[in-house]
Amino acid sequence: MPIQAISWSPSGAVRIIDQRALPEAEITRDLDSAEAVADAIKQLQVRGAPLIGIAAAMGLVAGTRDLRSAPRREFLDRVAQLSELLANSRPTAVNLRWALHRMANVAQATRGDGAALWERLHVEATAIWEEDRAMCRRIGEYGLTLLGDGANVLTHCNTGALATGGIGTALAPIYLAHEQGRRVHVYVDETRPLLQGSRLTAWELQHAGIPCTVITDAAAGALMRQAKVDLVLIGADRICANGDFANKIGTYGLAVLARHHGVPFYCAAPWSTVDSALPDGDLIPIEQRAAAEVVTLAGRPTAPEGIDVLNPAFDVTPARYVTAFVTDRGIMQPPFSEGEGGREK
Repeated sequence: MPIQAISWSPSGAVRIIDQRALPEAEITRDLDSAEAVADAIKQLQVRGAPLIGIAAAMGLVAGTRDLRSAPRREFLDRVAQLSELLANSRPTAVNLRWALHRMANVAQATRGDGAALWERLHVEATAIWEEDRAMCRRIGEYGLTLLGDGANVLTHCNTGALATGGIGTALAPIYLAHEQGRRVHVYVDETRPLLQGSRLTAWELQHAGIPCTVITDAAAGALMRQAKVDLVLIGADRICANGDFANKIGTYGLAVLARHHGVPFYCAAPWSTVDSALPDGDLIPIEQRAAAEVVTLAGRPTAPEGIDVLNPAFDVTPARYVTAFVTDRGIMQPPFSEGEGGREK
C-alpha cells in the first residue's frame, strides 16, 4: 500500500496524515478525542467518504478511552453523545453514519461495564478499518477488468489511499494495473476549489510512480473531444437506490461530457456508500461550504471583497449517465437494495 492515511498511534490516539498540508509537507497528527476527530473531518484534515467513516469509528474509541471504569449506562450515554457529534461533522457522505451506527449497535449488544464495552469498540473500529482495506482491493480487482494496457483514465477529486483505509476506490484499479505492469496514464482534474486532484491525487500517483497529468477542470471536455480519454473513473459519497449518486462538485458535468463524447463513465465505491433508504438523488443533503474556499487561494483574494458565493461541496449525477458501478460486490447496475447488489453488469 503506497500511503497509510490513518492508523492507531502507540498511545491509542487516531493518527492521520493532515491532508491540508499536502503536497507541500507530509504531516501526521495524533487525535486523542472524538472532538478532535470531528474537527479534523470538518476541516478536511481527513476526507474521503470511506476514510471519514473509519476516522469516526476510531474517534468514538478515542473519545471513550477515559470511561473504561465507568458504569455501563454512563458509557452508553457518552457513546450516543459522541456519535451525534461525529455524525454532524459532514452531512453528505453516508459512510460516516453507517460506521457510527455499526459502532453503536456493537456497544448496545456487548455485555459488561465500560472496560468491556471499550475493548469491544476498539476491536470493531479496527475491523471497520481492515474491512475497508480488503474492500479497496476487491474494487481494484473488479475494476481492473476495465483497464486495458495503455489506457488513459480521467479522474476527479481524490479517491485513493488518502480517501480510504486501503488503496482507494476509483484509484484502486489503477494501482493494481500498475502493480501488474500494465501501462496506465491518468488525467487528474485539479478539482476546484480545494484542489484535491492536483494536491492529493497527483501527489499519490507520483509517489507510486504512476504516470499522470494534472488538468484544469474545464479542460476535460476538450480532451474527450480529442479522443484522449478512454474512460472516466470516479468515486462517490452517497449512492441512492435508483443509482443517482453524489460526488465532488464537477462530477455531473463530467458525466454529461462523457455521454456526449461516447466515453464510458464508471463510479467506483464500496457497498457501504449505497443508501438504499433514499430512492433518488433529489433527497441527498448537499453540504454548503464557506465562501472563503472560493474567493481566496493561498491566502490571497481571487474575487472582489463581499461578493456573493455559492459553494456546494457535491453535486448529484443521475444514474442514466453511469455506465456501471464498480463495487466490492462486483460491477453492478441499479436499482440497489439493502440485501441485494443490483444487477451484475
